[in-house]
Amino acid sequence: MLTLQQANAIIENALSKAHDLKVRPLAVVVVDGAGNIVAAQREDGATMFQFDVALGKAWGAVAMRASSRALANRARTNPNFFLTLAATAKGKLLPQTGAVLIRDDAGSMLGAAGASGGGHAGDEDEACCIYGVEQAGLQPDASE
Repeated sequence: MLTLQQANAIIENALSKAHDLKVRPLAVVVVDGAGNIVAAQREDGATMFQFDVALGKAWGAVAMRASSRALANRARTNPNFFLTLAATAKGKLLPQTGAVLIRDDAGSMLGAAGASGGGHAGDEDEACCIYGVEQAGLQPDASE
């Protein structure tokens, strides 16, 4: 089970990494294995859309049991399927790089962390999430 303490540590460390990278203000969302929000923060200066984008990345990763990078790659080769998925999910699924699955030491999926606001097609968002998950003592899964 993903705890609130772990989720808050993920966010705190993801934002710390964003500051080190001099990334624009981020929104970071951590969801559990059922896609429920455990914790979320939107930095001062982040746009109103960033929370929803971060949530869509994390929710989609959990729903499809794959990193959002993997989903973005799949969407490029099968865009109609992902348009249909997004519609079926009532717009909650966003296949864009920037979310990683969160796993425990045994490899069980606990949830996902998603971020929005960085540049480079989501690479900075993903890097911040990976760092946050690692620093919380859990295993990030950003595999393609």
